[in-house]
Amino acid sequence: MLKKYQPVIFFVFILLLTAVVYWAGLKGNFLFDDYPNLKDLGTYGVIDSWEKVRNFVSNGFAGPTGRPISLLSFLIDANTWPADPYPFKYTNLMLHLLNGVLLCWSILLLLKNYNYKEQQALWIALVASAIWLLHPYFVSTTLYIVQRMAQLATLFSLIGIIGYLKYRLYLSAKPIKAYVGMTIFLGLSTVLATYSKENGALLPFLILVIEFCNPNRNNQPVWQWRAIFLWLPSIAMLVLLSKYVTFSQNPWPNRNFNMIDRLYSEARIVTEYLYNLVIPQVELRGLYQDGYIVSKSLFNPITTLYSLIFIFVIFVFSIFYKKKYPLISLAILFFLVAHLMESTVIGLELYFEHRNYLAALFLFLPIANGLFLLKNKIDDKLVVLIVGLILSTLSFFTYERVKLWSNTESLEMYWAKNSPNSPRAQSSIARLYFENGYVAEANMYLEQAIQRMPESTLLNLNLLLQKVYVRVATESDFKQTANRMKKQPFDAQAVQALRSLTEYIVYERLAPNYGSWMISLIEIANTNPNYSNFPLFQRLTPYLEAQIYLAQGNTGLALKKYTIALSHYNDVEAGMMMVAEIGETKNYREALSLLYKVEEVYMKQDIQTLKRSKSEYDFEIKRLKIFLMNNVEHSI
Repeated sequence: MLKKYQPVIFFVFILLLTAVVYWAGLKGNFLFDDYPNLKDLGTYGVIDSWEKVRNFVSNGFAGPTGRPISLLSFLIDANTWPADPYPFKYTNLMLHLLNGVLLCWSILLLLKNYNYKEQQALWIALVASAIWLLHPYFVSTTLYIVQRMAQLATLFSLIGIIGYLKYRLYLSAKPIKAYVGMTIFLGLSTVLATYSKENGALLPFLILVIEFCNPNRNNQPVWQWRAIFLWLPSIAMLVLLSKYVTFSQNPWPNRNFNMIDRLYSEARIVTEYLYNLVIPQVELRGLYQDGYIVSKSLFNPITTLYSLIFIFVIFVFSIFYKKKYPLISLAILFFLVAHLMESTVIGLELYFEHRNYLAALFLFLPIANGLFLLKNKIDDKLVVLIVGLILSTLSFFTYERVKLWSNTESLEMYWAKNSPNSPRAQSSIARLYFENGYVAEANMYLEQAIQRMPESTLLNLNLLLQKVYVRVATESDFKQTANRMKKQPFDAQAVQALRSLTEYIVYERLAPNYGSWMISLIEIANTNPNYSNFPLFQRLTPYLEAQIYLAQGNTGLALKKYTIALSHYNDVEAGMMMVAEIGETKNYREALSLLYKVEEVYMKQDIQTLKRSKSEYDFEIKRLKIFLMNNVEHSI
């Protein structure tokens, strides 16, 4: 009787072990992209109505879809901001465990469709999913809260794969039931996965890979169904990706690479992903990837050529040896196809571990299958011992990595020290010094980093920001920063630093001292075409200048700059915020003047781009207009 339940006992043990290994990491804090993606939980106060839920869910910016399903899932954990990170991390852990269960189920169904014997299929599924669950590489996906987006895309992809494989088994006996079931699961799961994270749109292509590697060719869906529901979406995805292909010298002004550089670099990166998945380690590059060495040619660095050859060889092997080694072919092709969106022609950042969460689902199938076949050559108990050693090693590595992730400050310091070429990393070390009272050391650290990386605008502005914080910045510091910015390449994070610097000067009432110097800095930065030609910078700089002029009491110039900023933003929400800023200083006439211009923008704005309902804007504009007009009359 006990032997019958051994697989269940084993898998429950693996799930509990995974939970225990991850538990310490639940006390870690928010990181990097968590803040911009979650701060809207507090934009409209406590989210306690369907209207506020709609506003939060529809205002996503992380990708073209806005990822509303992922945003909706965050409401499980909090409905306001700031919030406690623990519930978010706990939900992520539960999703990781659920994905492990679904992976085990999908492998069982896959192997059944591949004509594997039940006992072999069960053994392989348990071991492969246990390796995936306990692998240290996925700590960064599970404990990095915002990567729930990757988790949910994987979850819905697994549901789609399970539904497809489950109903595929009915093809011979109940074909109508099979086709209806496969179509519904494939269609719904693709939509849900895509609106969790865009790479979920690859699901039909991934299922096509599963079909391609299937050695059982006698019982497959008819070609008409495959053409419509697998081939057509896959080709559409390739066509869509082809639209991103560009050979211009500088296609992404906020990146330090062009498309050829990116493709060369991604060959090295994907090879590195595979190495780290097969040879697990405790902690690697972390989230500071802005210092990653870009491949500038096939031979610079030489590992670019080696990586391209490696990927070509395993791809060709997968194609030509799929009948003999179907699980190896499946593992490789599934991995490569899952990277098509994030690791090819779209101008994303180069390197992120979480891109492997979905891609590596079936990567450990050949290992589990090899261990099962090993039972035919050596004693069963020895194979069990080998499996135990593998899972124990993975558990230990994962636990050690989780411990590091449990202390966010130590984690950032660890990453920073291991990323000497990353401006973000060096900025983080300086920030930690500064927050702990070591101001001189923080400034010196940034100055040394700037000498090593003179092209970093982020380091340049952060040094000035630190000096402003302690009121020691001089006109010379502002001029030096501006002169550096004249020559530096565009950096989106540096633009945020520029905004932080301006807002600090305004809100801390430092404009009389630093305002004019800050205006000069912005004007000098605008002479750099790397910045002046970038839309984000074009609309932000007049807005920042307007804030400074307003803080200095120069309402005429402030209104002029706000008007220019409004024309660049072309958005009623941004305009209402500007009106409110002028109104708070009791310059009601200027606020009313800007409100009329905001109303013009509102009348022309596409209703689909509004962040709130039209009735809300109608009411708010009318209320503001009456309020401002009354105050203008009283001031006469």
